Amino acid sequence: MSGGLLRGARLAPGEAPVDLPVSDGVVGGDRGGEPVDLGGRLVLPGLWDNHVHFDQWALAQAGLDLSSATSAAHAVRLIGEHLPTADTDVVIAHGFRDGLWPDSPTAGLLDAVAADRPVVALSGDLHSGWFNTAALHRFSLAPHETGLLTETEFMPIMNDVQQVDPAVRGRRVDVAVRAAAARGVVGVTDFEIADNRAVWARRIAAGTDRLRVRCGIWPQWLDAALADGVRTGDVLPGTEGLATVGPLKVIVDGSLGTRTAYCHDPYPGGGHGVLSVSPEHLDDLMGRAGRGGLETAIHAIGDRACEQVLAAFAATGARGSVEHAQLVAERDFPRFAELGVVASVQPAHVHDDVDLAEAYWPGRTGRAFPYGTLLSSGASLVLGSDAPVAPLDPWLTLAAAVDRTLPDGRVWHPEHEIPFDIALAASTGGRTRVRTGDVADLVVLDTDEIPSTGAELATTPVWGTMLAGRWTAGGPGADG
Repeated sequence: MSGGLLRGARLAPGEAPVDLPVSDGVVGGDRGGEPVDLGGRLVLPGLWDNHVHFDQWALAQAGLDLSSATSAAHAVRLIGEHLPTADTDVVIAHGFRDGLWPDSPTAGLLDAVAADRPVVALSGDLHSGWFNTAALHRFSLAPHETGLLTETEFMPIMNDVQQVDPAVRGRRVDVAVRAAAARGVVGVTDFEIADNRAVWARRIAAGTDRLRVRCGIWPQWLDAALADGVRTGDVLPGTEGLATVGPLKVIVDGSLGTRTAYCHDPYPGGGHGVLSVSPEHLDDLMGRAGRGGLETAIHAIGDRACEQVLAAFAATGARGSVEHAQLVAERDFPRFAELGVVASVQPAHVHDDVDLAEAYWPGRTGRAFPYGTLLSSGASLVLGSDAPVAPLDPWLTLAAAVDRTLPDGRVWHPEHEIPFDIALAASTGGRTRVRTGDVADLVVLDTDEIPSTGAELATTPVWGTMLAGRWTAGGPGADG
């Protein structure tokens, strides 16, 4: 059903329910269509995840999860137990986090359980891959001392490692799209390393049509985008308005988990991290994108990387965002607002990275994951998950943004908690309540109030999700 009358819709906690008409994909208008009784449930603007790697997320749901591994030996044991049931030639595992392990990942450890079968484990932050000797050989890689490939060694072959039948990939993506819709998601910004404009046009035409998608553009597809004359925000033909041109995505440094985020201060073991793109090359990419009407989304995690990216925005006049901004120098906080640069952040990373930050950024954690300081300095925030680095679930994102209480009960730098209305606006394109004239991208909660703690907020029940007046999850059948 598309449109109709939503009876008993509560538009804010404590307000009396109202009847909410939806017509032609917009809130308001005539009241055609079957009425749906919401019974006083809370209706909010639909939620966006502003940073995902969608194929990586979909594929990770079907692979071996190593996120619980507490050591390399533990990870190898989990892989060994999985091998007899693995039904692929190359065995892929996902999500290991070795930053605090007491031992080191090596090809030899994997060889001990899989001497002849290729095995690759992808790190939780997607900045490294752990290969056994058979996998190194399979992907024509030179013998490697440890089998642990990071950053520019690993990323160019990450997609090759995860090749699956296109039909299988399509089914897994469709399942992940439906799951996202079931949690109230109406749109994502997809930064998969792919020709995302072409990929999502095909998917939507084939019926995977329950989300809006902003299609990120990587440098290897920049020339094609400029030649086509597309601009950020343009609707992709044949997608019924669901897919639009997104920003240019560039990764300039590494990650905290891989200890490659580019920082002013050295890591305890030495080194300042990795700068993957020179300032000159970054200026060129951002300048070309900006002149062509494309916004830019630049990955910068370490404080020195953030400094250089902000300098590139100043030099080129480009518009867009710093993606992640996990560690920011004090002098750079006001520059976000001064330059009109958005801070695109992923709050749920705090739960995974607290101990890493304490170990590898000692004395600097007051400006790590610094949402409160970014907000007070005037920066505009948008929120996402970076799935599969964190789950594609906006309620986990919102919970971690408003409540810095960790799963173990610790409260970590509560000065960086942000108010719920700010977090909601950062997850909805600026909307905090439903109003007449809005596009009818809505989420109906199975409650009439907003939970008060992060733990409760993370499990907020969703009754139904509507995209342009069309139910994409739950809705009229949710009670049956």
